[in-house]
Amino acid sequence: MSVRLRWLLIVLGLLVIGVPLAILFLRTHERVTHTEHLPPQGEASYNPLYVLGQALRADGLTVQSRPRLDLTRMPLEPGDTVVLLQDSAEVPAPAVATLMAWVERGGHLIVRTPPVGKDAARNGPLLDALGVDSAGYGSYCQQFHVRDDPQHVEFCTGRRFAVEPAAGMAVEREWGTAADLVFARLRHGRGHIDVLADMAFMQGKGRPNPAAPPNAANALVDGLHDKAHRDLTRYVLAPNYGKGTMWLVYASRPPSLWNRVFYLGWPVWAPLLLALLGWLWQRAQRLGSELPSPAAERRSLLEHIRASGEHLLRFGKAPLLYDAVRRAFLARLRRRSPSAAALTGEARVQAVASLLQWSQERVQTALTPPASHDVAGLRDRIRLLIQMRNLL
Repeated sequence: MSVRLRWLLIVLGLLVIGVPLAILFLRTHERVTHTEHLPPQGEASYNPLYVLGQALRADGLTVQSRPRLDLTRMPLEPGDTVVLLQDSAEVPAPAVATLMAWVERGGHLIVRTPPVGKDAARNGPLLDALGVDSAGYGSYCQQFHVRDDPQHVEFCTGRRFAVEPAAGMAVEREWGTAADLVFARLRHGRGHIDVLADMAFMQGKGRPNPAAPPNAANALVDGLHDKAHRDLTRYVLAPNYGKGTMWLVYASRPPSLWNRVFYLGWPVWAPLLLALLGWLWQRAQRLGSELPSPAAERRSLLEHIRASGEHLLRFGKAPLLYDAVRRAFLARLRRRSPSAAALTGEARVQAVASLLQWSQERVQTALTPPASHDVAGLRDRIRLLIQMRNLL
């Protein structure tokens, strides 16, 4: 069979098998488009006002985002706007005085009441300076009439408040009921201060709204993705819109390094941890049966020394015992009187006798080795050497 004929048969076989399979696949499968919404990444994962900042930048405004209110790094100018998503009760009194002076020169400050769940009896220095009282007030939804959404509600999760303007301030707009409010716009000098029960409508990340009625159309707080929320946000930002810098204090911190390592780096550290545990298990000491306690010694140290001395005496090794005591004495003498220890013979005897105030005959006797079998002389010389050593 030629090569050309062989390849022709292979191509025909593939066509006979592939064409029916392709027809079967196209008739039994349908193409469907599915959109998968990924979780926010980067700054959008921890900054609730990230979408608002991007929208304002797209509108040509200058926007600065800050995790916390830090007036030393925020050069506020008349015409600027500060959106303070941070808990207003955490603003210290010196910062409150600085903010009030800036608003009086033409700034626009947007604050919210302390979140529900914190100390219900605390207003904080900022709200006290504005004459706003939110202590003890609860939270429930406020109707917001929208043409396409007649059941729209807002401020379901925020703490309501009452306002009694401080000296030099006046209420321009208010929204709520006769007993409590969810929004108030105060006039202070050439600037404005907006107090809101909640700023959930400004945030870009949707979240469930547990306080909304079951039949409410906005049971999910969609933030700026909702048209009504965009309109409400534009109304709140209106006083200084397009005049200066928008400062967005989002009251959040980016995830720490350890948080990222734990939640995002587990494909790396989990295998390494398992490998480390396996290596430790391999290198660990294996524990077998319990070993019996060693046998206790049947003799004390003194008994061993006495037995060793008697053994040397029995076999005629008495000079070894004398030499050991004499070396101990000479070692002490070298430490106490090096000049006397450096002498030899009669000169050493005289120096030691003068040092100890003994007679030369007694020192000579102690330093003279006894006979091999003179046990009495050995004991006498050892006794003298010990006495001489103790007197040095």
